[in-house]
Amino acid sequence: MLEFDNVSKSFWTGKRRKVILDRASFRVELGNSLGILAPNGTGKTTIINMMAGLEKPDEGEIRKNCRVSFPLGFMGGVVPRHSGRENTRFIARLYGLDPDYVEAFCRWLCGLEEYFDMPVGTYSQGMRARLTFALLLALEFDIYLIDEGMPSTTDVEFNRKAGAILRDRLKEATVIVVSHQASTLEKFCRTAAVLRDGQLYMFDTLEEAKRMYDYHS
Repeated sequence: MLEFDNVSKSFWTGKRRKVILDRASFRVELGNSLGILAPNGTGKTTIINMMAGLEKPDEGEIRKNCRVSFPLGFMGGVVPRHSGRENTRFIARLYGLDPDYVEAFCRWLCGLEEYFDMPVGTYSQGMRARLTFALLLALEFDIYLIDEGMPSTTDVEFNRKAGAILRDRLKEATVIVVSHQASTLEKFCRTAAVLRDGQLYMFDTLEEAKRMYDYHS
């Protein structure tokens, strides 16, 4: 379970205070994936980062009694001066997993060849995205966080292998995905919410959320 209890979050933009969440309370139960529809610029990434524990709320409490992933594409745990091999082994130890397994899995999935043993700081954006996506799939979580704004990869072979693993993993896991497009949520979720003006409106079905979202768009 992942629960937001009376959570508020805002930022000062230099001209005004931008409210991301205003006393939001909701719960995501395991087995019930959630999609959040929100226009661009409303704080989708901030909410995902709070779920992952990368950002703290201004007020309220976020409670987790399950394993919640880092956001797809998040690079914060990867050290640029270390190689792909060194990073995968370090993160494996952080999560209490077998470093040999995690290294071998990521080496196979990424297909980076000799670059896997070079500093991540020398990678292209697409290569870094492949490494972090592989790490996400190497570590097993109860809830996976997906932000449509995260980097994607254009490597066809990687997308084929990673997509098949992700689809298999998500048969057992729960997903929280934020997007400005309802079509993105349809792949993962039946339950949905709409984020607007700091308020999170929860719906039992994606169709209900789409109607409200389209009405105000």
